[in-house]
Amino acid sequence: MDLNLVIALGIQIIYGIANLTLISLGLAIIFGMMRVINLAHGEFIMLGGYTVVISTNAGVNIWISMLIVAPVVVGVIGVLVERLLIRWLYGRMIDTLLATWGLSLLLIGLVTSIFGASTATTISPPLGVVSIGDYTSSAYELLLIGITVALCLIIFLTLKLTRLGLIARGTMQNEEMASALGVSTPRIYMLTFGFGAAISGFAGGLLAPVTGVLPTIGVAYIAKSFITVISGGAVILAGTVSASAVLGGVNGIVSFLTGPTIGEVALLFAAILLLRLMPRGITGRFFRKGL
Repeated sequence: MDLNLVIALGIQIIYGIANLTLISLGLAIIFGMMRVINLAHGEFIMLGGYTVVISTNAGVNIWISMLIVAPVVVGVIGVLVERLLIRWLYGRMIDTLLATWGLSLLLIGLVTSIFGASTATTISPPLGVVSIGDYTSSAYELLLIGITVALCLIIFLTLKLTRLGLIARGTMQNEEMASALGVSTPRIYMLTFGFGAAISGFAGGLLAPVTGVLPTIGVAYIAKSFITVISGGAVILAGTVSASAVLGGVNGIVSFLTGPTIGEVALLFAAILLLRLMPRGITGRFFRKGL
């Protein structure tokens, strides 16, 4: 096989893994740490995309829009959602599922009434292409791979080494003990949910130039995100990355051989097989002491 083709294919598979990791990290924090089933996760990603489109069209530099404005705006929305809705439903998983489903419908309706339902809103990717022999690869997709690696490292260092990260992990593991030690647990829950929402908005902002944005685009993200997080298991970061590597790799290889539709089906079957062999997810068997 042509070496250039192998390199180009490898880049596309790695990009698929990075894409899956990127859209799943926010959900992994909210569901993995807080045990909140957030069915509005896809809409948080959608809001990040629209934030980039609106701010860029208003004259804000596209990099500032993607790297700063989108996560800040969606993070603030996440804090408001936690304070007004989620805070009353902790420990009631079915209730949070129904509440966030209603929230997702509300957000879709609001955005549809503003932007319309049928036409995707797009912005051009900020970088060109990279030549690999007779093949080309998007330079922006290569950048997204690097950003995803950096984001995983930042999340790891934040949760592992910072005081806020340690307090957040301790609060999620034993709320009563944390409260007895003087920790404001409502504030920690609020910040954790806002952090997860900000990561989702960050992902949506970065993907907006690649996918375009529609009010209903969150539907395409939510299923993949939940499949990835559940397949990864209880360990937040290691589980998300390992599941993304397996599922994204399967999707990329099968898509190359047969087409994208069969690739999506292969991803689903791979997830079913993973959960059949490892009911507690990948980290239920491996990386148990990881983060």
